[in-house]
Amino acid sequence: MSTPLLLAQLLDDAAVFPPGSATLPDAVAAHREHRRAWYAPLVGPLLVPASQLPDLGPLLAEGEELSVGVIADGPAAGCFAPPPAGVRTVQVEAAMARRGEDPSPALHDFLQRVRDGGVRGYAEIPLAWGLLAALDVLADARGTGLPVAAKFRTGGLAAELFPTPMELAAVIIACHERELPFKLTAGLHHAIRHTDPETGFTHHGFLNVLAAACAAAEGAEVTEVAGLLATTQPLTLIEAVRSRRTRRRPLWIGFGTCSIPEPLEDLQKLGLLDGRG
Repeated sequence: MSTPLLLAQLLDDAAVFPPGSATLPDAVAAHREHRRAWYAPLVGPLLVPASQLPDLGPLLAEGEELSVGVIADGPAAGCFAPPPAGVRTVQVEAAMARRGEDPSPALHDFLQRVRDGGVRGYAEIPLAWGLLAALDVLADARGTGLPVAAKFRTGGLAAELFPTPMELAAVIIACHERELPFKLTAGLHHAIRHTDPETGFTHHGFLNVLAAACAAAEGAEVTEVAGLLATTQPLTLIEAVRSRRTRRRPLWIGFGTCSIPEPLEDLQKLGLLDGRG
């Protein structure tokens, strides 16, 4: 079975980032295999820290081309450095502020760099004070033709980094009201909402997010969207996704995962992917 349009390029390959933390050579080798696999349409670009971008060149075979997303691990300007031969930067991502800080100054600088660089930019906005104003700025910039979108963190090493279903639902609704694409990062390890037995943290499920994004695009209220994010009932989510499988994802671009096999296995177990080529 071919990858449904609804799931196309859902997974950015974040193998080098925690908790996977693969070495760059291992990540490039694994990404090469993902791109050759039957599930290749499910996989987006390899994500690399800006500081490691120059190290990619020697890892490529002669004539090989590699599409990457560059993540700021220092000043945002580092994302826009020219890549080595054979490497194509298809997107850049940078955090605009820490929680409690005003994201506006960094956001305006980032937008100018995206404008000058001509590459798609994802501005990571904290789910805190200044969020809606930042989304307005991004939406206005996108309205002028600038290839920008929002990025939100849905997990991490502390409980407060996991937004509640209502908080995430409000953000999804806010993006749909502004026709603003968004991507997510951190915490989306499995398809269905669950509690990690080791940390006690409750993680959002990526299938929950997909169903919620679809519902928001069809005019659902925030409480209904939050309900889809909060449910742990697989059948509810499977039906919501299966009935829309031939459509494009509405505004949710996807998410970075340090393990492509984990979400792939979940999708197969749930009957949403069953192909072998």
